[in-house]
Amino acid sequence: MKNTALSVTNLCKSYGLTEVLKDINFEIKQGDFLVLVGPSGCGKSTLLGCIAGLESLTSGSINISGRDMQNVDPGNRDIAMVFQSYALYPTMSVAKNITFSLAVRGIDKKTREEKLNQVAKKLQLENLLHRKPGQLSGGQRQRVAMGRALVREPSLFLFDEPLSNLDAKLRISMRTEIKKLHEDLGTTMVYVTHDQIEAMTLATKIVVMKDGETQQIGTPAEIYHKPHNVFVADFMGAPSINLLDAYVTPDDAWMTVELHNRAGEKIILRHPNRLKYIKKRCHVILGIRPEHISDVENTDSTQHGVGRCDIDVVEPAGADTYILTELCGKTVTARLNANKSIQAGSQAQLYFDLSNASFFDKKTGERLAW
Repeated sequence: MKNTALSVTNLCKSYGLTEVLKDINFEIKQGDFLVLVGPSGCGKSTLLGCIAGLESLTSGSINISGRDMQNVDPGNRDIAMVFQSYALYPTMSVAKNITFSLAVRGIDKKTREEKLNQVAKKLQLENLLHRKPGQLSGGQRQRVAMGRALVREPSLFLFDEPLSNLDAKLRISMRTEIKKLHEDLGTTMVYVTHDQIEAMTLATKIVVMKDGETQQIGTPAEIYHKPHNVFVADFMGAPSINLLDAYVTPDDAWMTVELHNRAGEKIILRHPNRLKYIKKRCHVILGIRPEHISDVENTDSTQHGVGRCDIDVVEPAGADTYILTELCGKTVTARLNANKSIQAGSQAQLYFDLSNASFFDKKTGERLAW
């Protein structure tokens, strides 16, 4: 069984009377890729700073590789950090930027060169070692920053929104490089981002944060398919999940889910009755993702319904076509086949697959368990 690489216990952080982090608890194993994700100002970068030792704790504890980090300086935590701003020395060559920390620690020149060559090959920097940072592109600078972290061979890598300064195409490319790097090295990484696509594609475990609190901790699949509350459901996924006011009426084996279109016509969906504690017609929030509303009936699922909807907007997106309609007084996104011939202003019969739907309490926004 793999050892615990990082554990955070009852961590709180305040600036004066302002609580920034509120009772944070999680742990990850050696080789995990943890992503801290949430909107700007939710406390994720402050949490990373606490792990790095750049921020003091108000209360709680942090343990790295079996060591309590209380009163341990950042330089003695066996970590390496990659910043959003790259933080490269402008007057040093790429080679010296990468090996600077080794030189400071008194590592001999031969060992420094060996580690430099290994890292440069892995990150495809061999032809750039004599250049200065000002002569590099944004993606190249980010690889140098990663190389500077890799050469130290720390027990824990920390990434603070490292791709946010890059253009969209380069972000995708660098995201792939980071994922491959993690798979090749098997090292433990903690990564901060506000981009939920980065979180879903990179992580083995995700911590979703809001207002200094953890909303859910789980694998990307758990976060996506079984969100704990309306905030997590809405924040994770692109296009966003559809959240609709619905009425459910249970019986012994099944429950009916009632929606209505713009014309007020009812759309009745069926779902196995897993909400056993609901005994009568009840108002809930139905969470259903765009890929589960389509123009194709899921013949493998008995958990579906059909409804005729007005098409307001058609958005071709290459492999898919997204359409916008209105249900229960809200704009709803559905994903159709790319070759579907459909126009705004028309009507279409849509199939609703509830096999991966979520139901939330109308008052609290919490997931209804079954």
